[in-house]
Amino acid sequence: MRVRWLGWAGVEIEARGESLVIDLLGHPEGVLEGSSVTAPMPKVVAPRAEGEVLAGLCTHLHRDHTDAGALARALRPGGTVLHPESFGGDDHENLWTLKAEAELTAWKLPRQPMEPWSTTTIGPFSVAAVPAVDGLGDPQVSWVVEADGKRVIHLGDTMFHGYWWRAAHRYGPFDAVLTPVNGPTVCFPHCQPASPLPAALDARHAAVAARLLGAKAAVPIHYDGFHIDGVYATQPDELTRFLDAADGEPYEVIAPGLGEDVTL
Repeated sequence: MRVRWLGWAGVEIEARGESLVIDLLGHPEGVLEGSSVTAPMPKVVAPRAEGEVLAGLCTHLHRDHTDAGALARALRPGGTVLHPESFGGDDHENLWTLKAEAELTAWKLPRQPMEPWSTTTIGPFSVAAVPAVDGLGDPQVSWVVEADGKRVIHLGDTMFHGYWWRAAHRYGPFDAVLTPVNGPTVCFPHCQPASPLPAALDARHAAVAARLLGAKAAVPIHYDGFHIDGVYATQPDELTRFLDAADGEPYEVIAPGLGEDVTL
């Protein structure tokens, strides 16, 4: 199995000549499209198997983790988008999922909503949806992907939660845990009063989560990207902070460069 970091939370996983992608982002500027807000953009690259990818897995339906245009370019004809089931609710509750939902519909991509703890098989890949906790309360899962006797879990941009032990018991140990490390604090109009706590794993939380999951290796993702003072605020040197936090942990840290492979 080979895992390739595509920038931000995006990865491509390859096994037996087939590929799938998780949280693919091809057009970062689209996240803020229609807004007067400006922000640094993450650098991203396209999947190596663009146009031939079996499936696109989305941990949640936020535009920086579900880029319908990028998925349409990546997937082979009939390729499916997997994402967590909706919680229901009105447009106020779902403010941050509406853009991705509308784009998926516009691109007419086949979709397969997945319940927590459900599993499916896609080509050589066994895929499981593990419960996760989104910083805005939107549906989110972590994806477990197994092929060629290797197993990884992609944590999207989950917060710290209590499903780690259950996930490790059912699916661990993991050859690699792909973990967010940027720990942003957020202030959005539909989530008030705002919380001063990280809306995704920060360096320390990510280091502990990887240990609880029984990681053989931890691969940092979801860093070196968006930052908006007072709205989506991250700390500087996110990767260095994670490397420091993981120092002395029982797993290896592998930090691939943009577009680089990790072979498991």
